[in-house]
Amino acid sequence: MSNSTAVSSDLYLSNKVGTRKTGNSSLGKDEFLKILIAQLQNQDPLKPMEDKEFIAQMASFSSLEQMTNLNKTMENFILSQSSNEMLRYSEMIGKKVEWRDIAADSESTVETGSGIVKSIKRKDGMIVLELDNGKEIMSYAVTKIVDTGANSTTGPKPESESKPESE
Repeated sequence: MSNSTAVSSDLYLSNKVGTRKTGNSSLGKDEFLKILIAQLQNQDPLKPMEDKEFIAQMASFSSLEQMTNLNKTMENFILSQSSNEMLRYSEMIGKKVEWRDIAADSESTVETGSGIVKSIKRKDGMIVLELDNGKEIMSYAVTKIVDTGANSTTGPKPESESKPESE
């Protein structure tokens, strides 16, 4: 009678050659599942894992899976909000803004000013407005936005001021 549960000699640790790699310090869901499967395969058949232990480990695995999915979802949400933020602030280009901010060289001096927004950019995760006078201000420093196109006199005249056509 042959022994069908014999372990292949190529699996012995003494036959392994090479350096051992150490992974990162955190276990992902794939590593956790591999450990759980190895534990189930190598358990003593006379003392199988109790139901409570198995259920606790499966619950841990399920929690890990949900946290991983939630993390991916949050990353995608933040990325989409970030691009929406740039689009939202792009509407300020060409508008006059008034701003108020604490001076960079002092924590007590308040700077104020105004200018027309020439461009916007992202810097260190924040939206920065570049004004026509070369000044760059943070978006949170804006206190007032004025549409400079509203006072324009180059647009079409109202119908009451236009001359009637001769027939």
